[in-house]
Amino acid sequence: MGAGGPDEDDNRWPPWLKPLLRERFFVQCKLHADSHKSECNMYCLDCMNGALCSLCLACHKDHRFIQIRRSSYHDVIRVSEIQKVLDITGVQTYIINSARVVFLNERPQPRPGKGVTNTCEVCERSLLDSFRFCSLGCKIEGTSNNFQMKRKRQQFEAAAREASDSEGSSITSTHGRQKSKIHSFTPSTPPPTSGNYRTAKRRKGIPHRAPMGGFIIEY
Repeated sequence: MGAGGPDEDDNRWPPWLKPLLRERFFVQCKLHADSHKSECNMYCLDCMNGALCSLCLACHKDHRFIQIRRSSYHDVIRVSEIQKVLDITGVQTYIINSARVVFLNERPQPRPGKGVTNTCEVCERSLLDSFRFCSLGCKIEGTSNNFQMKRKRQQFEAAAREASDSEGSSITSTHGRQKSKIHSFTPSTPPPTSGNYRTAKRRKGIPHRAPMGGFIIEY
């Protein structure tokens, strides 16, 4: 692939990271099913051959491995272990059972709580202001070239819609002002002039008695 393609994204991370995030932990080990220590909560960073139980580690001497823990049905890793082999800058950490941990994968939140000012750039989970991602998986997704291009396109489209709405509102406002000006220049009924006033208020003529009868004629 060319510059900025999937190969560049893959080379940005250790080869064991994505397989680790896809792995299912806390299942029973097929090799040591009869042991009470058969729960698979270990992972070898050198072999990358799936989840391991504590008994499997005998075959991975001198290898790098980490232990996966669980919190509310989600997989976590202690910061003290993962930061030795991975840059976790920007990923929010949590204190669980007196140990600081990070989550492996996203935990979507239906709706951010009221007053939330910062959310995960990928899954929009509520975060403290100093973090960008809620998990290692979200950091991988959120820093990929494809995601960055998609986000820039969404921001551009949102800005274009906002500009279009603003322009439409401005045209409507201008049209309204023009109509107001037209109405304001329409001549109103003129006030009565002094001549009209005298005509309207003209007194009736003085009645005169007819010489031969009782009729009254007005002028």
